[in-house]
Parts: sequence; structure tokens; C-alpha cells
Amino acid sequence: MKIKALVYDAYGTLFDVASVIQRCENHFPGKGKDISDIWRTKQLEYTWLTSLMGKYQDFWNLTEAGLRFSCKALSLELNDDIRHDLMDNYLSLTPYPEVSTTLAQLSDHHPQAVLSNGSKKMLDAVVKNSRLDEFLDNVFSVDDVGIFKPHPSVYQMVPDRLGVAKEEVGFVSSNSWDAAGAKAFGFQVFWINRFQRPSEELGLEPDYIINTLDQISEKIG
Repeated sequence: MKIKALVYDAYGTLFDVASVIQRCENHFPGKGKDISDIWRTKQLEYTWLTSLMGKYQDFWNLTEAGLRFSCKALSLELNDDIRHDLMDNYLSLTPYPEVSTTLAQLSDHHPQAVLSNGSKKMLDAVVKNSRLDEFLDNVFSVDDVGIFKPHPSVYQMVPDRLGVAKEEVGFVSSNSWDAAGAKAFGFQVFWINRFQRPSEELGLEPDYIINTLDQISEKIG
């Protein structure tokens, strides 16, 4: 079925969350990658835990909780100044190199939106600071449904608000768990496998596997 709208995950898909590493390294020399790795893992784990427990907290709060955990796990002292500096980095993450050009090209042919676990505050800031707002028609946050991806109600926001059938949505994510969730929901799924990892063993293969965002154009014509 023809794709009538393109919808993108934010973190790891449009924005490089690994750009946090250098900021962490500035405060804790030699520990930047370790902090970032634990931080990202706990950030995702907390979204799944709070969803399953029915205890929603927005992504900003869970991101801060993940930061606190990572520093405790590495026996690092996280004072208020460092905490504020590292958290603020999430408001100005660096997009991957091909993102701006690709979104500009695709915006001529398809409506485009972001669908993210991020809070409204976080998404509005990072989209504006990266100047991607001129290419995006909508930014959808899980704040509006009070549960995180991969819950189906999150993905349902897209057909409800864009007025297209779910089968007509091209959903793009670099997170394999998100790609699996979107496929289970019924989207046409593009998985950006930036780091050459195996797909999830859930019987939910993406429709397209690409290495960078700009390869979407080759797939949709």
C-alpha cells in the first residue's frame, strides 16, 4: 500500500543520543561512555516498568532518574550543577548528519511527524534547536496518552490525528524494539540499523532495513 505519511522516532533515529557521551566525559573523565550506556539502558527500562505498573511519569523525570542511577552505579557524585548540565543536553541533541537534508527532500512529497516517548517539553526544544521544525508537520508525545511505546495506543495517535490508515504510514526507527512494536501495530516499518545489529526474535520483521535515514528515498520512490 502506498505510503501517505512518514513518522519518525526521535531518540537514536533523528537525534544522536551518543552525543551525550562527551558532555558526561567533561564532568567525569574516563567515564563518559559508561555513564551514557547505563543512562540510556535505564531510561528505556523505566519507560517499560512504569507502563507495566500503570505509574506513568514523563520522559524528562525518567531520564533524570536514569542519570541518577548511572552515577550511583559507577560511584560518581552527581551534584545539582552537573545534573542540570547533563539533562539540558537532551534539549539540544545533535541530529545525525543526513537528517536535515533528508527531511527537507521528503517534505515535498509526504507529511512528516515525530512520534516519541519524549515529553512535550523535551521534543519541542530539541526539534526547535535543531531547526527540524520547518520540515515536520506534527510532533506527537506519549504525554497525550500517558503510556510509553510500544503500547498500541501510542501508535494509534498517528492514524487518528493524521487521518490516514495505519497501513499507509511509513514508520521509521533505529530502535529494534520500537520497530517491532510498530510492525505489530500495522505500520509499514523502516528500521535504521545504524550499528549492524540483529533484529528482534519476535517474528515481527521490519518491512525495510536501512543503514541511514537518507536511504528511505530509495525505498519509497
